[in-house]
Amino acid sequence: MIVQLTGTLVEVLPTHVVLDVQGVGYEMGVSANTAAQLPQVGEAGVTLLTRLVMGQDSIRLYGFATKEERALFDRLVQVSGVGPRLALSVLSTFSPAELAEIVGTDDAVRMARVPGVGKKTAHRLILELQGVFTKDPELMGLVGKAVSKGAQGSLAQALSPAIEEDVTQALLSMGFSPQEAELGLKGYDEAGATTVEAALAYALKRLGGRI
Repeated sequence: MIVQLTGTLVEVLPTHVVLDVQGVGYEMGVSANTAAQLPQVGEAGVTLLTRLVMGQDSIRLYGFATKEERALFDRLVQVSGVGPRLALSVLSTFSPAELAEIVGTDDAVRMARVPGVGKKTAHRLILELQGVFTKDPELMGLVGKAVSKGAQGSLAQALSPAIEEDVTQALLSMGFSPQEAELGLKGYDEAGATTVEAALAYALKRLGGRI
């Protein structure tokens, strides 16, 4: 798989670029944000991270300025009904840091500003991305780097209902009562259990009398 290319910029447009790599021109679909970060045409030694996507009747290469953008592209195209074109539209409208804030604050109105994304799709995208920023190795540090401490608190607060619901369901399936599940989860956020796995481990320890 082609994951990175370095060469001379031949063409730069908001939707695609052409990179000459040792005499071979590679056309890559890009977001407007990546295009804006690139140097002028003719610049040599330009590196783009890439992703090769195979469709039913085509093979296309996509380029990214950062690992975070590529990681989000990978996640977005996994969402039902979201193809590479719509994924790039999202990444053209918002930077990875802005997406982290939108997901953290459950801001469907802002997400719906993406061309081609309606209210239902906006809510679905936020739901699909809710665990990404705390679980994906390439995105875990994005929240701390890209948003203020206040925004980090908003992110954790916005993710709490989803975490609580998942952990509660897991505890109920283990035979615990709703009251026990509520008791087990008490104080999990203050203890720094910001993922489903961590919160479940915390709850089991509390219910086992170890906390």
